[in-house]
Amino acid sequence: MVEINEQLKQALSELRKDKSRKFDQTVDLIINLQKFDLKKSQVNLFVPVPHKIKEKKICGFLEARDKIIDTILAEEFGKYNDKKELKKLVNKYDFFIAQASLMPKVATVFGRALGPSGKMPSPQLGILMNMSSKLLEELKEKINHGVKIKTKEPSIKISIGKQSMRDEDIIENITTVYNAVIKALPKNKENVRNVEIKFTMTKPQKIKIR
Repeated sequence: MVEINEQLKQALSELRKDKSRKFDQTVDLIINLQKFDLKKSQVNLFVPVPHKIKEKKICGFLEARDKIIDTILAEEFGKYNDKKELKKLVNKYDFFIAQASLMPKVATVFGRALGPSGKMPSPQLGILMNMSSKLLEELKEKINHGVKIKTKEPSIKISIGKQSMRDEDIIENITTVYNAVIKALPKNKENVRNVEIKFTMTKPQKIKIR
């Protein structure tokens, strides 16, 4: 791991030499897979990271409004039978949560859009059995300090940090997620072809893992 950390330091140093942009670029981690059959194996993880990447936009399907997050009540679900409204909603938020009691209705009304986008509330992180401001605050904190990973192709691409973060913090986030992915893959490191990191507007820097 020491060698990978050194490579990551070097890669970040190279990325920072690129011309400056007028916005805080996202740091993307790309894990390219090999000998990995998407039909037989799936990686579906929520990985807590040590350093918050960004404040995520969270929406809740709840029985009562709460000022902690934007809320959609059951009586407002009908509005989203309109495909345009539904699409707008899915694009507006990074993460959706729901009360367990509302999940059947959520699946019926929102499933066709939230499912394919990978934003459907899940028991893993996003379904509340009980409702309280304290539980919502804790869940919001967990979501903001985590990364959702789901394989849809033989390559995992995720936002892992911001250009403005310290290199050490970006590297900690990368190694935390990389180790979690390795553990979840059927053949561990054997399933990884290579790793790349990039900023939003730069070319990727390759990291050798062997």
